[in-house]
Amino acid sequence: MPFSYVVQKGDTLYRIGRKYALSVPALLAANPQLSEQDYLVPGQVIVIPDRTTNQYVIQAGDTFYYIARRFNIELNDLLAANPGINPRYLRIGQTVVLPPGRGMSIVNTNAPYGYREMMEDLELLKQRYPFLEIVVIGYSVMGKPIPAVKIGGGTRRVHYNGSFHANEWITTLLLMKFIEEYSSAYAAGGRIRGRDAAELYRQTSLWIVPMVNPDGVELVQEGVTPQHPFYRELLQWNEGSYDFSGWKANIRGVDLNDQYPAFWEVEKERREVPGPGPRDYPGTAPLTEPEAIAVAQFTRNNDFRLVIAFHTQGREIYWNYRDLEPPESEGIAERFARVSGYRPVRLTGSDAGYKDWFILEFRRPGFTVEAGQGTNPLPISQFPQIYNDVIGIMLEGLVV
Repeated sequence: MPFSYVVQKGDTLYRIGRKYALSVPALLAANPQLSEQDYLVPGQVIVIPDRTTNQYVIQAGDTFYYIARRFNIELNDLLAANPGINPRYLRIGQTVVLPPGRGMSIVNTNAPYGYREMMEDLELLKQRYPFLEIVVIGYSVMGKPIPAVKIGGGTRRVHYNGSFHANEWITTLLLMKFIEEYSSAYAAGGRIRGRDAAELYRQTSLWIVPMVNPDGVELVQEGVTPQHPFYRELLQWNEGSYDFSGWKANIRGVDLNDQYPAFWEVEKERREVPGPGPRDYPGTAPLTEPEAIAVAQFTRNNDFRLVIAFHTQGREIYWNYRDLEPPESEGIAERFARVSGYRPVRLTGSDAGYKDWFILEFRRPGFTVEAGQGTNPLPISQFPQIYNDVIGIMLEGLVV
């Protein structure tokens, strides 16, 4: 039977649906006062419908395979739950029953992905793939642990990171899905997109920091309530708006990718942003923010041959910095372009980023990959195409 549910701190429609094996459309149908874009407020009461009435209305372009992937349901379970429907002849407006998902994979790529999902998935991935090494490299302003994941045992060390910018959280999902797919291929003694996973594992130690800016991602996805310690400041910095979907900075309004000691003063003058806000404020000095400090220290403590910072959007690859990059950087960028379809760009007029600092300090290849195309935050519907593009870069980075 349907029952009432009191919204807890950190809840979203996607998280509640995941908890009760319900789709977001089913939750919305039972709660017409809500829209998919609404922030939920702790203490708010919503209706959890009976799972037997969990239904989905066919949209243009739908197939049973797509629906199964979207809601993380086994295709055979979906077929069994709808014996009277011919999957070859689906009609727009037709209703199908969604059985509870048994989980074909750990990382769900069909819904917005936040810090809670990442931490839960890392625990599950570690259980399934004990060869993964997971460490905490530091803590956010709000005290959230920032994890790094190691896969591989080779002498070549490579580093990828994502979600420097809060509303670019889809980059975390890209990296988490890659961890799962790579781990699965290695555990099975198989191949990943045509490459021998065991050989990659033997040659290279890959360290991934999936989410540099957990407080900011949480703000974008969950909004802010009066109980938040930065409630008044955040509303002021966001010009009174409760819509934080455009927020790039950390919880103190500092852009973490403008925090690095690579001509930081030049970048500060160029930005002309007087104080904390949604984007482009570099802070009062380089490396004042704990998230940026954590990544810098982690980088200094490892002998990385190459680093890639994943951002969105633009389908571009930035590979240079003030002519300080090593000679092979342009050639590597061209290889990345061939496997992704992205455009390598010689960037000018930009300083203080993580990639810039890595090149300046270590004189080794560093890259920023601007994944996808559109307006941030990119919709989750773009994930399959973006992942298909950037996985080539992720794999190529292990061998160049």
